[in-house]
Amino acid sequence: MKIFYSEEHRNHYPLFEVFDGGIRVPYYENPDRMDRILAALKVAPWAEFAEPEDFGLDPILAVHDAGYIKFLASCWDDWLDSDPEAAASPETHTFLPATFALRRKARPTSTVRGRGGYYMMDLSACIVAGTYKAALTSTNIALSAANSSFIFQNSSFALCRPPGHHAGKDYAGGYCFINNASVAANWLTQKGKTAILDIDYHAGNGTQDIFYERDDVLTISIHGDPDFEYPHYAGFADETGAGAGLGFHRNFPLPKGTDDVGYLAALDEALNLIRSFAPEYLVLSFGADTFDGDPLGTFRVTRAGFAEIGKRISSLNLPVAILMEGGYANEALGENTKTLLENFK
Repeated sequence: MKIFYSEEHRNHYPLFEVFDGGIRVPYYENPDRMDRILAALKVAPWAEFAEPEDFGLDPILAVHDAGYIKFLASCWDDWLDSDPEAAASPETHTFLPATFALRRKARPTSTVRGRGGYYMMDLSACIVAGTYKAALTSTNIALSAANSSFIFQNSSFALCRPPGHHAGKDYAGGYCFINNASVAANWLTQKGKTAILDIDYHAGNGTQDIFYERDDVLTISIHGDPDFEYPHYAGFADETGAGAGLGFHRNFPLPKGTDDVGYLAALDEALNLIRSFAPEYLVLSFGADTFDGDPLGTFRVTRAGFAEIGKRISSLNLPVAILMEGGYANEALGENTKTLLENFK
């Protein structure tokens, strides 16, 4: 299996986030996550590492708002220009918005903090000097995997960091800046019919946002019920698409404590929907935060469960571009990821 990876992600390492009332909590989505996965995969005889290609901005702008991407590109420099304290010691600072927009009436403002509140949905999508370039590279990793799956008609793995599935058309959130899965899937639609399956613990609200009114891509997310879990305002069972996209989005919100049996039952239903849609390609948003003991999840999926998840998705007999999303039980993350991947054909 080809595995696409770049060291560029190390330049995106915010020192802290604001989490559940905790101020300056160490950043959960950190480079150690990638190190754990790399250590596990480098000893796998089937793993073939490759650098990503540069696909330029066009595939990104086909999915995301141009004003939002411009904000990501300029935010850090604009903030340093406007904040002397941050400019004096940028290595100790992280950009976060001061307020958030009421999107029904909002518009981007002239100040960088105002634009931050418009283009960011929470306090976990922290921006530092290397964030934009890392996000671009992460998307190129996803596109390289999609291209490999198209060319070789097999499965590939995009070791993406930062992740992407919480990023919407014009906003960042949940550690995500550019929606890697959506960009890759939209690119693949030029090659054939495409579906997205999101198996991260948290609902893929950004992916839902991007494809909600489209009928050319089936999007499915299996996740913790947003009634109690992040992102709280998307991922409910009655959200099935709108307009032309009605019926082409499906959410499977699951209760706290969901184990292998409960998870696999939902997965089987999702896979039957994919079979009925009959795509030629699948983009898999893989988050290992469904694992029993993950600090940001409540599910009880085991390593054996990850093996079975891989087998059942592989049974679709489709070229699958597998993209890394979440997973924060770092000690187990490498082996869990390897277990899922080695069960793909």
